[in-house]
Amino acid sequence: MNPMLIEFPEEFTTERLVIRMPKPGDGKVVHDAIKASINELKPWMPFAQKEQSERDVELNIRESHISFLKREDLRLLVFLKETGEFIASSGLHRIDWAVPKFEIGYWIDSRFSGKGYMTEAVKGIADFAFNELKANRVEIRCDEKNRKSRAIPERLGFTLEAILKNEDVSPETNELRNTCIYAKIV
Repeated sequence: MNPMLIEFPEEFTTERLVIRMPKPGDGKVVHDAIKASINELKPWMPFAQKEQSERDVELNIRESHISFLKREDLRLLVFLKETGEFIASSGLHRIDWAVPKFEIGYWIDSRFSGKGYMTEAVKGIADFAFNELKANRVEIRCDEKNRKSRAIPERLGFTLEAILKNEDVSPETNELRNTCIYAKIV
């Protein structure tokens, strides 16, 4: 089946969060979050290595919207249910619809970190993948040195399947890094 014909919700909620596909106009709040969190994002995220204008981020949001509709990549934005504030970006990436399998990626606006929001969002997204998209496998890949990122799959009961040595380079320093692969399967 062509993935574009797969019907599933474009938005869902958890106890404290609204998680939805990106929409045109979301660029400003995402840009503001990147600016507020740039020091925390730089060691781990390639996109944080160069300054982006609000227009650059809006373009990226619109491209993500199209990719979502085409079922090529399912970026998801995370908002507080109570206030509607944007707090994080996540999504289901590196999709293989034949399996189906997905990789969850994530970053949080540092002004909202340490409150369990990202763990709640990742749990909600994994549940969405298994229940709505009928995933057989969900992965989380992260830098071995990124303790905060690693804590999320560990808290949620993902299995550390492998640590790939010298598999990537640090986006900030260009030094070789190891990548942890966590997974949940049905």
